Amino acid sequence: MRSAVSCSRHRSVGSSDPSRQHAVAIDVVLLGTGNPLPDPNRAGSATLVRAGGKTFLFDAGRGAVLRLAAAGAVPAMLDAVFLTHLHSDHICDLNDVVTTRWVMAPVPMPLPIIGPPGTAAVVAGMEQMLAPDVSYRMAHHDDLNEPPQLDVREVTTGVVFEQADVRVLAAGTDHKPVEPTIGFRIEHEDKAVVLGGDGVPCAGLDELCRGADVYVQTVLREDLVRLVPSARFNDILDYHSSVEQAAQTAAEAGVKVLVLTHQIPAPAPGTDDEWSAVASAHFAGEIVFGHDLTTVTA
Repeated sequence: MRSAVSCSRHRSVGSSDPSRQHAVAIDVVLLGTGNPLPDPNRAGSATLVRAGGKTFLFDAGRGAVLRLAAAGAVPAMLDAVFLTHLHSDHICDLNDVVTTRWVMAPVPMPLPIIGPPGTAAVVAGMEQMLAPDVSYRMAHHDDLNEPPQLDVREVTTGVVFEQADVRVLAAGTDHKPVEPTIGFRIEHEDKAVVLGGDGVPCAGLDELCRGADVYVQTVLREDLVRLVPSARFNDILDYHSSVEQAAQTAAEAGVKVLVLTHQIPAPAPGTDDEWSAVASAHFAGEIVFGHDLTTVTA
């Protein structure tokens, strides 16, 4: 398995070695692996993907811009932002992505924001929230002549981005009552990476995962969730994949590497292997337990 896909806990991305950059098809950096509950060691949901000279951000949860910087990137480098769904823990740092790109870019740089129906309304509300700050900065800086330029595209299925030999496909996922929600498959050369987002197994996710090199999935441990005496917390059991379900999806689709992220509840220190063992009972491929800035290379 290591010959096909490599991973590391805190490896630097964007190596200056030209031979390595030519050989690498897709780099995936887990910027944030946390869940909605604050954790000092885990930022909110966000994933950086580099493929064929393109740099993408998938979701923009709490601390996304700080983790981008830690991964050697800034918002001005992004070719597009993709949103799997509109839960607050996946979008609450989108305003920082937009503002930081705007103030750092030497020239106007329209930012494609690609997400499910409802994305345009959310972005419009964000722009309204940012309006005072935008007006202050434009009044102060002579070279800021216009507000941030955003190219919002609402999508559901099919090819949603294609430039040169990099293609991004979307398909519907099941995170009801949150709907619509989408997962993404990034293809470059002969490699494919799938970001499933939140949700339970479904036909759309199966289609995205078929034959993928890497499959990144939000997961929970039902046994641990049920130990929490809170009805609200236990409600999450019906709309997130369990570790077992994610492993079964990966096995059925012929995935090479399963990456566990956005773990619920927050894993106790030293329990990575315990979570991975649950998955390995259903999936014979490589399993990566995600921490912030874990990198997986396809």
